[in-house]
Amino acid sequence: MEEVTLVADVGRPVGKSAARKIRRAGKVPAIVYGQGGDPEPVAVPGRELQHILGGAGGSNTLINLDLSGRSELVLARQVVRHPVRHNLVHLDFIRVRRDQAVTAEVPIHLVGEARGVRDGGLVEQDTFTLSIEARPGDLPAAIEADVSALGISDQLTVADLKLPPGVATTQDPGDLVAHVSAPKGLDLPEEAEAAEGEEGEGEGAEGEAASAEAGEGASAEGE
Repeated sequence: MEEVTLVADVGRPVGKSAARKIRRAGKVPAIVYGQGGDPEPVAVPGRELQHILGGAGGSNTLINLDLSGRSELVLARQVVRHPVRHNLVHLDFIRVRRDQAVTAEVPIHLVGEARGVRDGGLVEQDTFTLSIEARPGDLPAAIEADVSALGISDQLTVADLKLPPGVATTQDPGDLVAHVSAPKGLDLPEEAEAAEGEEGEGEGAEGEAASAEAGEGASAEGE
């Protein structure tokens, strides 16, 4: 995982009016907490923070937070954006240790061309993020899910994912990640057999009904 340095202003004033003033200056109010330490209000440059969060690692980018010469290793969490303008409003920095695992959500990227696509099928992704545990330095930017072996109606689950060394998932192994759906109008073998069976039953019922009607007609003529 990429590691960056971000300089923070310590001892920032708290409160709504102070926060608005900080944002007008192009910075983002934040709180540093965790690892048994006291919560510490800080302010960080908005443009640099936006660049970090918009990078490949996103909020899982390992940040060396420079607090007036004192360094804290942190991850960005609880990122709040303005509902209309989408600019950064506030966030938390959680302190981490290099030797202790942390939890994170990482995106799942589908790779490869599924066999079923060549037969007219369509790959559909069902799960877009994966819950994982890893040491901060082992956090991946994303998890790749290879769908190349999937034929029509095949599925890929969390249990099928190949995780990098040092990474474990906390998600249900049976969760569906992706599947290949059949093209419209294409009957799968089992579906075709079921349809033929139903058709045969229908024809048998029609035949019995016709025989019964013929029998009733003959009986009536005899009377």
